[in-house]
Amino acid sequence: MEKSLELANMTRVQQFVLLGLSSSLGIRDALFAVFLTLYVLTIMENTLIIYLICSHRELHKPMYFFLGNLSCLEMCYVSVTMPSLLAGLWNGIYHIFFVACMTQLFFFIILVGTECILLASMAYDRYVAICHPLHYPLLMRPQVCLGLAMTSWLGGLVVSLAKTTCIATLSYCGPNVINHFFCDVAPLLDLSCTHVALTELVDFVSAIVILWGCLILTMTSYVAIGRAVLRMPSAAARYKAFSTCASHLVVVGIFYSVTIFIYARPSHMEAMDLNKVLSVIYTVVTPMCNPVIYCLRNKEVQAAFHKTLHWS
Repeated sequence: MEKSLELANMTRVQQFVLLGLSSSLGIRDALFAVFLTLYVLTIMENTLIIYLICSHRELHKPMYFFLGNLSCLEMCYVSVTMPSLLAGLWNGIYHIFFVACMTQLFFFIILVGTECILLASMAYDRYVAICHPLHYPLLMRPQVCLGLAMTSWLGGLVVSLAKTTCIATLSYCGPNVINHFFCDVAPLLDLSCTHVALTELVDFVSAIVILWGCLILTMTSYVAIGRAVLRMPSAAARYKAFSTCASHLVVVGIFYSVTIFIYARPSHMEAMDLNKVLSVIYTVVTPMCNPVIYCLRNKEVQAAFHKTLHWS
């Protein structure tokens, strides 16, 4: 009898309410126009990068192969989070069904995990190019590049399956209001009315393995790169080597600084409004800026772009 009463009280939430970025009508209208423009620009920029890499043989190199994967990832990022953000700005609040929320969370976690592994793979590519240039064609042959890319996507998939399954099987009895513009891990755990120790353990282990593990691998690669660059005899050689890594370092710095602050800081520093602002950086602003960071000063990409314009 007690168990049946307890189950009756544990009514499962059928939908969540996303509060979005702002409740002020005037601000919402302006933000809607801004973010819609950013979304369109992001899709166009990354589509252009993928097209250039696929259509020009001179860009069929490991560095551009990984860059194409990153561009695909960035388009997925904005396509997962931006619709609920725009819907919230249009309507004030956004009601999302439980299944849709878990689906959004599932794809979002895949993308975060994939980006961690992909950035580490790109750092390894630069390490081999600078520290072992004579062995680069062998160590970064197409089969190896494809294996690293598949590992990135499959790694994100495995982590997402584990985390999303744990979160989706929790009980949500109410309230159902999420102070965010998309379904993220922390706000969903805060709403759960059941014990979340196992879910938090899975979240912690995955953060150690994926987030911190990939960061350590990336930093190790760049320490080795730094030592190799400092041993180069001429300033011109050092500048050329550093310039091939600078854009990647900028992207790594932005991604990890924001991600670690949001997901790896102590719970007493919780501030959802700040989380929303920081989430905008790596789910909206970074996907738009990455093609510019990587390709604005890249002469090979610029040459491919001019050639494409000439063909048209």
